[in-house]
Amino acid sequence: MNPSTPNKPRLGLAAFQRRILFRGAFLLLALATLALALMLLADEKQRSYQSYQKNFGKTLSEITAKLRHPAGQLALLNPANQNAAATPLRPLLLPYGALDFDDPNKARQAVETAGCSVQYPDGASLCVAVGNNPYAGGFIYLVGSFFSGKLVGRERGGNQLEEMHRARVTLTMRGGTTRWIAPFEASFAAPSEAAASVRGRLTGFVDPGPVLPPGMLPVRDFRGWLWQEARCDGSDTGSAEPCKQRSFFSIRLPVDVFRDELFQKPRPVWPPRDLDQIAVQFEMLGPSSATAATTPFDNNAAGTSERDARAPKNYAAATLFDSNAPGATVPLSLNDITLSLLQGETLRVSKVGSAAAPLLTLKGSETDQEISAPWLDKLVQRLPVEGANATAGAGKSIEAEELIHTAVGDYAVRLSGNLRSVDDALSATATRVSWFVLAMLGAIITAWLVIEIGLIRRIAVLTRRAAAVSHNVGDAGNAHVEKRIADLDLSDLRGNDEMGILASGLSDLLQRVKDDAAREHIRTQQERDLWHAVGHEIMSPLQSLMVLHPSADDSSHRYVQRMQQAVRVLYGTASPSEALQAAALNVGTIDLDEFLHNVASNAHFAGIDDVRYQRIGKAVMVRADEFPLEDAVTHILRNADRFRAPGSPIVMTLAQEDATVKLSIHNQGAPIDSARLERIFEYGVSGTPANHAGNETAHRGQGLFVAKTYLAKMGGTVSARNRADGVAFTLSLQRL
Repeated sequence: MNPSTPNKPRLGLAAFQRRILFRGAFLLLALATLALALMLLADEKQRSYQSYQKNFGKTLSEITAKLRHPAGQLALLNPANQNAAATPLRPLLLPYGALDFDDPNKARQAVETAGCSVQYPDGASLCVAVGNNPYAGGFIYLVGSFFSGKLVGRERGGNQLEEMHRARVTLTMRGGTTRWIAPFEASFAAPSEAAASVRGRLTGFVDPGPVLPPGMLPVRDFRGWLWQEARCDGSDTGSAEPCKQRSFFSIRLPVDVFRDELFQKPRPVWPPRDLDQIAVQFEMLGPSSATAATTPFDNNAAGTSERDARAPKNYAAATLFDSNAPGATVPLSLNDITLSLLQGETLRVSKVGSAAAPLLTLKGSETDQEISAPWLDKLVQRLPVEGANATAGAGKSIEAEELIHTAVGDYAVRLSGNLRSVDDALSATATRVSWFVLAMLGAIITAWLVIEIGLIRRIAVLTRRAAAVSHNVGDAGNAHVEKRIADLDLSDLRGNDEMGILASGLSDLLQRVKDDAAREHIRTQQERDLWHAVGHEIMSPLQSLMVLHPSADDSSHRYVQRMQQAVRVLYGTASPSEALQAAALNVGTIDLDEFLHNVASNAHFAGIDDVRYQRIGKAVMVRADEFPLEDAVTHILRNADRFRAPGSPIVMTLAQEDATVKLSIHNQGAPIDSARLERIFEYGVSGTPANHAGNETAHRGQGLFVAKTYLAKMGGTVSARNRADGVAFTLSLQRL
């Protein structure tokens, strides 16, 4: 609306219900999106808590299962070996009392099950360990394998160590070093077994140098075995060089210090406290001569002399395997269990009954912490968790403990976790997903703004302007219609979109309405001028007629007065309907019984015959203006005359009530259509009876409107109803 428009109507709720519905729908959509995200986040937290607690117990079960396995017990019994270097090798405490080193299959199975072997890049392996039973003799076991060509063994009486395969073991402990040399002595086997494999004994001597002194005795408790498989290593297939075969050895190394301690104390301390400070080096040396290296020991050789003839006399050192070689990989340790721990979880291993600190404390691997929004952290922490999960609470720890029984004592394994880590992980995930939720909210808000600004706002502006114009047009009257319509300016709403096209169409339509209103205003003004002229011209003859009929007893005098009254009503007004509604009556007191008698007696002068009225015989005083009342009754009589059956009378009857007097005017004839009973009193509504065919233009539908208007100004009413034999009009006036 233009700022100059002074009056703006109050619009009801119905004018805003579409906008309220539209905005409410978008608000509900945004709230539903947030509620869905919050519900999913709460459900995910519930599931995460349940999954964490379930997996927490599962993690402890997996860890204890590993620790109960011989490989796990090996790591548990050797906590000092967790961070030790791979070489030099240090004896490990086995989960067994001793090794059956004489049986290659049992020894290999025990070592592989315990997982104590150190692996080397060339495929070799070696396990150095002691049994967990001190009364097994206090030995150090060396069990391993390496690759080599055909083994060359020591013949009886041979003392040149460089001519044969031999093992050299170096033990360093408590400030001293002991070295043993153990040449390979092949066992004689049946010819069928010779083609399959080579086996023999490793006889240990205290290292004498390259040559064994005559008569030197072997170490009595040093025992060793060496087996070589018949098949070649697959990596050498197709090579011109002799193939390499895997050799497996098993050695029991006597340690005098250990055996001496067994008899010095009633209950020996086992394992020794300095076990992790003992260093063991194992070397496998081969024949240095190429001829000797390619001429292995043959169980079917004819004799010693023939072999001596083939053996070379000049030798150089040849090391096939050295336990101190670089690149060795340590066996399983408790540190490897950290792979099973999640972030925030801590594993503590302690020996039951020991007041010392835990043997080992492991924490879950720390991963790079994802960035999470602080407000999401607080939101996730405040989300409720139902059931048993709520007892721990965010930020509190949960713990579980199990016992592991070993030959050297019981160990308590305690796992603790923090539920806050679940919240942190969920917050990080929620931060990533929140961008999608924000994008959805952004799309909803963008769509709302586009529709709100581009459509709803323009509709609201158009509604307010149209309502203001409609209101002001109704208040201002027809004389100012075109001015008020001009106040509805839609130029700022024009455009190429749907609303712009609609605004343009409305603007053009309003312009046409404005032009029509202007033309109607001109026509009304011309009609007013015409009525002024007609009224002025009629008044002069009427003045002359009043002079000719001055007597009140003259019936013509009465009708001339009525004509003057009608002209005064219409004079200076715009239209008959407006003139009648604007006319002012002089309401007084009349005797209705006498008034109706006069009307019935003089009705034939107005062209209405056979009007009957039976006088009551006493005065019936009512509030009315005599001449307008006579006009109203005459119009109803004329209407009854038009529609009555030929030859039938028009009967007027009077009925008195407490506060009103009712006049009934009845004529026989066709009934009025029920749909027109209320409309016949409207201006311009007229009917044409069958006996007046061809005279439709003589009636303008004004008489009954005049009757209703005059009666209303006198405080009365008029109505029509159908009877069985015709129609009755009832006029009601206030009784004095």
